[in-house]
Amino acid sequence: MSIEKVRAYFEPLGIADRIREFPVSSATVELAAQALGVEGKRIAKTLSFLVGEQCVLIVAAGDAKVDNGKFKAQFHTKAKMLPHDQVPAYVGHAVGGVCPFAVKEGVAVYLDASLRRFETVFPACGSSNSAIELTIPELERYAQTTRWVDVCKGWQEA
Repeated sequence: MSIEKVRAYFEPLGIADRIREFPVSSATVELAAQALGVEGKRIAKTLSFLVGEQCVLIVAAGDAKVDNGKFKAQFHTKAKMLPHDQVPAYVGHAVGGVCPFAVKEGVAVYLDASLRRFETVFPACGSSNSAIELTIPELERYAQTTRWVDVCKGWQEA
């Protein structure tokens, strides 16, 4: 199970006990926000794309949407999300529990600028009923982030 892979990944980091598991689904931004009792924008959703032959994960705020023009400018290709049935093979986690932790070798993790406005966010932990609260520096470190990008729209606050 993917949550066990994430738990094993977090164990030596001393944060495995911070994983929260819910009796209800947290597979979407809305469901995760309900389960946690937080605003949806604080859910750190992980989106999976193919860039050439490489799997790329974009971790973005729950209220952000990928901007095709920004994505193309950043990655020099059209934004092409992985089909749901191919996500486990490329990433190592199933849709609904995709997260930037304990992913398959060669997967690049990028954090979107939409996350920078929060002190803490809630990414999934490999299952459709789990999450962990992390500070932005913790997320950056534990996700083994390749770099920050700005590829989303719809989240800018006035």
